[in-house]
Amino acid sequence: MDQLVNFIIRPPRADYSPKDDLLEEEFRLRRRWYRRKDLEVINGQGKKLKCSHYLPLIIPEGKPLPCVIYCHGNSGCRADASEVAIILLPSNITVFTLDFSGSGLSEGEHVTLGWNEKEDLKAVVNHLRSDGNVSCIGLWGRSMGAVTSLMYGAEDPSIAGMVLDSPFSNLVELMMELVDMYKYPLPKFTVKLAIQHMRKIIKKKANFDIMDLDTVEVAKRCFVPALFGHAIDDDFIRPHHSERICDAYMGDKNIIKFDGDHNSPRPQFYFDSVTIFFHNVLNPPDDLPEEDRILPEEHFFNQDIGYRNPSFNSSLTGNGAVTTEDAIAHLRSRRVMSRIEVPSGTPTEEEKANVSDGPSSSLSSHANLTHLMEDTDFLEYSFDTYADIPCTVEDEERMLMEAIMASLKDVKVESTQEREQEDSKSNFVDASDASPSGKTDLSSGPSSSSTDIPSCDTKATGEDTKNDTSIDSNPTSNADMSDDGTRATLVVQRTRSGTIMDGLTQKFGFNFFKNNS
Repeated sequence: MDQLVNFIIRPPRADYSPKDDLLEEEFRLRRRWYRRKDLEVINGQGKKLKCSHYLPLIIPEGKPLPCVIYCHGNSGCRADASEVAIILLPSNITVFTLDFSGSGLSEGEHVTLGWNEKEDLKAVVNHLRSDGNVSCIGLWGRSMGAVTSLMYGAEDPSIAGMVLDSPFSNLVELMMELVDMYKYPLPKFTVKLAIQHMRKIIKKKANFDIMDLDTVEVAKRCFVPALFGHAIDDDFIRPHHSERICDAYMGDKNIIKFDGDHNSPRPQFYFDSVTIFFHNVLNPPDDLPEEDRILPEEHFFNQDIGYRNPSFNSSLTGNGAVTTEDAIAHLRSRRVMSRIEVPSGTPTEEEKANVSDGPSSSLSSHANLTHLMEDTDFLEYSFDTYADIPCTVEDEERMLMEAIMASLKDVKVESTQEREQEDSKSNFVDASDASPSGKTDLSSGPSSSSTDIPSCDTKATGEDTKNDTSIDSNPTSNADMSDDGTRATLVVQRTRSGTIMDGLTQKFGFNFFKNNS
């Protein structure tokens, strides 16, 4: 449980050095000089966000430039924006990047996959709008950053355009896909129950509800021009997520697919498409005045700037022959883009230590699920909507009992029509007659002995009411059960919820349902 919860709200935090991993404080690219301005922005919760702004060394007075804010993924940081700066700066588009709260060097303990990050983005946008050197603003987000950009763009229609690389359409759906993809040792009918437990833990720790992260619904009220991008072989956030968002998106839109996976370097043709997109929506000036294009190198040496990595600067400067592709290749050789790694389904040592030593008689005698060994035998418990996911102990017990009943749906039921005709004084049907052999007792324990029941509804009084729970498979029509009016009753002894969970723990090897909050 800890692994999966931390994957959402506390993934590995990017560890980097601004001195070594960001672009130089002053550097030359395609015969023009640029600088990196480091600063802090305070978000709405009072946390400091570490930021960098890449812009021309000299900006003519009264000539503001458009700016693109780069939003990193859930394990990323502002160092991931170096490629973006090299791509957009030659087009006279400045680049602003930040460590979201809980990421990189910024303050904060948790990430929220876009929910609170959009408030960080709002603080940055407000900062830039108070800067007289910024004309209009675009957003470029990857993974979590794409979700953040989309959610903010729906609230701020003044954003000029957005590039959305690999966003997810719905967090809960993504979680269920990951469980299936990476073969976590859980039967399918328990997955949504496990997600509900994770929901409670995440809400308590990070103060957001995973059920609220539905970007398809957000797309239906967003009108900012958008360019979607997704890798064809992305097996973390699959391409259909971007397709679903794009289909629902209300604004001008386009989608580009390219080779690679979620963490792959993006190809040059994708960067070219992004450059054209931002050029169209941001309308940067065609060029700055010629006198500002080339400044003598003596100016910088006389100012004692101190080049920390001469080989890096020389690879970018050259004599005008170095291309953007060469600069990006050199960047990738210095620092690899932050990667997102899915945690293994293998239980940790702590989870193994928490497994109950004693066997669970509840699961074997009442649920009868321990014989299920193959994934194809597992039960899929589906919901019409995510709001149907149980929120109380009683709802969880009901879900488990219904799943048990579904597992027994193929049991042949013996007709009791003749018996009812012979015994005109009694309208009760013995539960033991419902099994194929007439010998199987679906109930157990002294409090759940065979009871004659007039219909699929079970009515008990006294102490039996506390211990027995009857499940009505179809209370509205007996004809649905069989053509000859056959009726059946399933009586299941009610046990403590904890006992059921112990059984699941014993079966699947770790305490997935342990309350870690």
